[in-house]
Amino acid sequence: MNPSFENYIQCPIKLGNLEQDVEDWKMPTLGSTDYFNGCSEAMGTPKNFNGQQPADFGVGYVGFYMFAPNDYREYIEAKLTSTLIKGEHYTVSFYVSLAERSDFAVKEFGIRFTELPVDLETTKVLTGMHFSKLIGDTSKELKISYSKFYSDEKEWVKLSQEFVANGTENHLIIGNFKNNKRTQKFQTKRKITKGSYYYLDMVSVRKTNSKEEVYNVVSSDHFKIDSVHVFRDVHFDFNRSKPRDLYQQELNALTTYMKKHPTLKIVLTGHTDIIGSNSFNKDLSLKRAEEVAQFLIKNGIVESRIQYTGSGSLKPIATNKTEAGRLLNRRVEFILNKSD
Repeated sequence: MNPSFENYIQCPIKLGNLEQDVEDWKMPTLGSTDYFNGCSEAMGTPKNFNGQQPADFGVGYVGFYMFAPNDYREYIEAKLTSTLIKGEHYTVSFYVSLAERSDFAVKEFGIRFTELPVDLETTKVLTGMHFSKLIGDTSKELKISYSKFYSDEKEWVKLSQEFVANGTENHLIIGNFKNNKRTQKFQTKRKITKGSYYYLDMVSVRKTNSKEEVYNVVSSDHFKIDSVHVFRDVHFDFNRSKPRDLYQQELNALTTYMKKHPTLKIVLTGHTDIIGSNSFNKDLSLKRAEEVAQFLIKNGIVESRIQYTGSGSLKPIATNKTEAGRLLNRRVEFILNKSD
């Protein structure tokens, strides 16, 4: 429900605080996975303690060690929206980028699907032996190798792997499940951290050759009637009315919800940051709301159920003094209400 780490409990202010900062994600061990978000100066994007990496899928992402001295490891874990169906083909994917201050690049990412959540008091590598001791565990490790593992410091690289479900997968863990001796790595010759630190974003699990999301689905609980909802993952570039990327998880979820509840109507309100004249921002915010309205119409929602308006820069939800804050202010909100 938080695939690109945009939904946070609190703006991050220190390292190793993933569980206290981010919604829906946890650390399955004592390894201290980090959370970065543009709202923060101490743990911000694009520049942070281990390098510099733009957040291409919003303003947040995570960072963790895939390789470190003494087999130290960090992982991320999340619960799937629903249990995978036995015998069905699925594809898991995510984006990674190697931090500049890494001495090593790791060639292979590991993925574990488990029936029950994992919570182990160790900072070391999670091995097959750890998983074999878990009650009811039938998980197998998936491995994703990629050819550009030694040169991905600037761009996000998408990794994906298809697999057949055994029908017990409820939780997802991502990291390196091999000890230092078994880890395939490349020396970057920087000799700064003696480790391999990666940024990770945009996690997806879906049926292969299908648009149906298993992890990225936004549940109907998020759409309360007569309440203001802010699209968390639909952002706009400066002076632009079209969303900044093709990511449409929330829009698809909203469309599906409205189709299931045909008596509901929606009011969309566009917003801008403070840069620009009032008249220009009023027009731009209206165009942003119209973009979302047209998406709904094109995907089967009757036009008579949709209203849209623009508020310009009058109602910011973040500071306009930083680019990260202005990005959050360039948004569309919506209210669902029942027909009279």
